Amino acid sequence: MAQANSKEPKNFQKRLFLGVLLIPFLALLTALIVGAVVMLAFGDDPILAYQGLFQGAFGSGRAWSVTIRKMIPFILTGLSVAVAFKAGLFNIGASGQFVMGSVCSVAIGIHFEGLPMIIHLPLSILSGMLGGMIWGAIPGLLKVTTGAHEVIVTIMMNYMASLFAGWTVYAGGTQGQTPGPLWDRTARAISETPDVFESAQIPWLFGPPYRVHYGVFLALIFVVLVWWLIYKTTIGFEIRTVGQNPKAARYAGIRVEKTVVLTMGLAGALAGLAGTIETLGLNHKFAPEFGGQVGFDGITVALLGQTHPFGVVIASFLFGALDAGAAKMQFESGVAADIIQVIQALVLAFVAAPLIIKALFRLRSSGDEEHATKLNTSWGGS
Repeated sequence: MAQANSKEPKNFQKRLFLGVLLIPFLALLTALIVGAVVMLAFGDDPILAYQGLFQGAFGSGRAWSVTIRKMIPFILTGLSVAVAFKAGLFNIGASGQFVMGSVCSVAIGIHFEGLPMIIHLPLSILSGMLGGMIWGAIPGLLKVTTGAHEVIVTIMMNYMASLFAGWTVYAGGTQGQTPGPLWDRTARAISETPDVFESAQIPWLFGPPYRVHYGVFLALIFVVLVWWLIYKTTIGFEIRTVGQNPKAARYAGIRVEKTVVLTMGLAGALAGLAGTIETLGLNHKFAPEFGGQVGFDGITVALLGQTHPFGVVIASFLFGALDAGAAKMQFESGVAADIIQVIQALVLAFVAAPLIIKALFRLRSSGDEEHATKLNTSWGGS
């Protein structure tokens, strides 16, 4: 019995090493190798391309600043997806929650001129988080009341968020249509909001050409807060228990329905904060094309980080570096920057299917298939 107990910590450490560190690293390495093969197939030089990628991400102080700045939305959207995963939920709606956070923060930021920054900036940030939280809680509420699957609902709400945001900055038409309530009247036919007042802007940590703002510290603070919430509080225990076994959680007296809505609301607030920081810290306004794929990239970041808050930070740093170095790679080697999206997609595929990595590198099973299975099922699903 004692011998069996002594083996248990070693087995746990092995699973931790394989699942949290080795598998994600090998997934990224394999994706880079496959990306190199694709470049060779099209007659490009992968060594020159990756040299340009490295220089664009880490080759100068300005390159480092771009990498750090780009990792901020990845951190928060990755946390958003990771928190939902802990409860056995799929938050595919981080993109819509990101947009709603941006719109709601701008709605406060372009009003209340003369308000002190100590009030105006926190109010704008809280408004963005509230917008994302509401947008995230709705799918959770529909799931527990009607059984609607959160994947379908969150995908639809991404479209709804995009349409709603587009309406708020609608410039009006040639037939005298009413413009959106947040549209900048000085922009003529351009659909965008005015710049938020300086009192609602997140200050720069370093000025030009570095352009790193204090939002990076806010993102890291929330990493620690989410880690503390998930692993050190009763609420976090309930979230993890519901994710592991909702029937056992209900038997233990945990209010599963409440936990689901709370978790989705928290996930939405984190994604909303990502949109808020990008708006108040970088763009200072909202336009319909804002957001892009960052919400969906959060899914890859969460999986690469093994849904752990600190793992999400590492994955966000890697993805920030890939994005930051893409332009330099294209300039130096002529390889289209779109190859970065191919690499990111491959990382997602390899992390979501760790058996591929194990087969390629001949790794022994360590029990993390159970973790992978968790990511393929949802609470209330099959």
